[in-house]
Amino acid sequence: DLQICQHRAPTCCTKKMEESYQAAVRRERTQSIQALNFELKYMIVGHITDFQEAFESLLRFAENRTSSLFETAYRPMAKEAAEPVKELFTDISLYILGAETTVESAVLRFFDSLFPLVYSRLINPGITDLSEDYTECLRLTRQDINPFGRYSKNMVTELSKSLWASRMLSQALSLGIEVINTTEHAALTKECSRALVKMQYCPHCQGLTLIRPCAGYCLNVMRGCLASVSELDAQWREYISTLEYLTNEMAASHDLEIALTGIRNSINEAILHAQLNGPQLSATVDKVCGQPKQEGGNLSSDNIVPAKEATETQTFVMAHTSLNNKRREFINYMKRSRTFHASIAERLCDGDLVMRDSSTCWNGEDVV
Repeated sequence: DLQICQHRAPTCCTKKMEESYQAAVRRERTQSIQALNFELKYMIVGHITDFQEAFESLLRFAENRTSSLFETAYRPMAKEAAEPVKELFTDISLYILGAETTVESAVLRFFDSLFPLVYSRLINPGITDLSEDYTECLRLTRQDINPFGRYSKNMVTELSKSLWASRMLSQALSLGIEVINTTEHAALTKECSRALVKMQYCPHCQGLTLIRPCAGYCLNVMRGCLASVSELDAQWREYISTLEYLTNEMAASHDLEIALTGIRNSINEAILHAQLNGPQLSATVDKVCGQPKQEGGNLSSDNIVPAKEATETQTFVMAHTSLNNKRREFINYMKRSRTFHASIAERLCDGDLVMRDSSTCWNGEDVV
């Protein structure tokens, strides 16, 4: 009653043993592919971790630099500006990690929150009544009167370029892990598990426990079993090219590090622009939002304090170089895995599975 290991000679097998062999080949095939995938998956997971750690460290550095701008140059509003600054960098972090948000909405939300502070603490420092309604009116007016000139839009453009490449790379790395996991758990067809039993276990039914499959026979069986996996070859090659493109984009004109550290200067230029245009802004705001209660006079443009550079000597260049080196190592490794899916059958048949340097092997029917 054997279904797979049918042979003219006497047999040691039963139908139940054949079923056990089928369960064994399914398990072994999954384990073999997992072993092949391990190094590749380890490399991608490691890079995701490195990328996120380096990114978080750059974000903290840029956030600290931005906070120090308010503490050194715009002290009257430093305490109140802390929350909008924190929100801006949280939004940027969420964007890179794939949240449904945009760089533009994050930056403009920040400038909406900043304008009431700049207006009431720097342009008209005598304002005492900053009610919720008046603050909201200032926030809404910001969109119409554009107090920060071209600087807010420039910041959106600069950040969008560099953060887009980082966001795409982050998503692409997660996709790579998903593809690898899917290949590990691809279901074996009935024909495939029977072919694997015939190749690996049918010799056992004749007491031939040490004989192994012929190399050509193993390749034919494995290629048939892994046809669906090898079909990924063209897409995998394209995927590696995309990773290469994104890492080059991040390291070239759309440099993430430079864009993040440039946030401080962009905000400083925007505030200076608003202060220089203080009288015109006040006239427009008075018409739209009314005149708030004041003590003392307005701050004239002569009183503008230029931003001082932060005195902290942080080793930013080292973090920058380290991230670039990691990117380079990673992409060189990934380029070597271009043929990963095309050569999976060869790699599974390479090693202990097949008979090497011997005159006898199993061809599926007999020892040859």
